[in-house]
Amino acid sequence: MTNDASLRIGELSRRAGVSPELLRAWERRYDLLQPTRSPGGLRLYSLEDLERVRLMSRHISEGLAAREAAALAARAKLPAAPTTPPVERGSTTAPFDAEFARGELARTTEAFDEPGAQTVFDELLAVGTLDALLSQVVVPYLHDLGERWERGELSVAQEHFASNLLRGRLLGLARGWGRGEGPRALLACPPGERHDLGLIAFGLALRDRGWRIDFLGSDTPTASLVEASRAIQPALLVISAAAPELLSPLQAQLEELARSHRLAIAGAGASGLDPSPAGVLVLTGDPVTEAERVSGLARTG
Repeated sequence: MTNDASLRIGELSRRAGVSPELLRAWERRYDLLQPTRSPGGLRLYSLEDLERVRLMSRHISEGLAAREAAALAARAKLPAAPTTPPVERGSTTAPFDAEFARGELARTTEAFDEPGAQTVFDELLAVGTLDALLSQVVVPYLHDLGERWERGELSVAQEHFASNLLRGRLLGLARGWGRGEGPRALLACPPGERHDLGLIAFGLALRDRGWRIDFLGSDTPTASLVEASRAIQPALLVISAAAPELLSPLQAQLEELARSHRLAIAGAGASGLDPSPAGVLVLTGDPVTEAERVSGLARTG
């Protein structure tokens, strides 16, 4: 592998699918990267650095701690550098066939083929960015899964198997998402909401943009949410629900929370509230799009 240093950190981030903030943290904490300096003082990274970042990301997705993943990536003998072109964050073009990938996920999970579904997921992680994986494969597949279950085309067992397998993989990617130096986001579902996959995807997309994530998950009592908000003082508090009737009884509490925190409500339930609570940001798009919007709002204050 050639070791010519020519990649700035933004390009390294785009190719590896890892935020610049996280790349800097890995370089500082684990000495994973070996940048050089351009004549103008810019830090430049090599194709070998790129492959080590990709390898570390893969180890983390498999459940290894970051320090162990970095040690393995640093010791690895790397093959010739790939020629896969970079994929821009948020791009609708990815180096895999998203429709085929969704079909393979459906085929394997609905046949209760856990090893096959894990292989499909592994292959997607190897060739695509996190944004592409979430926005083009996981979220559309989950939407289709729910609709087919409601039509009676899938059994409860099939829906639970697929959802729990993907939930486990996404939480594997989320390991360590509370580390870093970026703004903190506190994510939760209200009482009665047991579906948190969309919220996990949103948290991953935020983490990829430098945020730190505190995750309370499904069916969070309102008192617990208030308590955590006071303790953490997040830059953003996000409450997600699939149905407006889960949020409507909380209208007064939401408006009170909005007076002391930057509050957003997300999911299909957010669009059904009439009126939306005063001072609350409504997020009804897909998780990646809304993570980009929220990050843009945070950058502009």
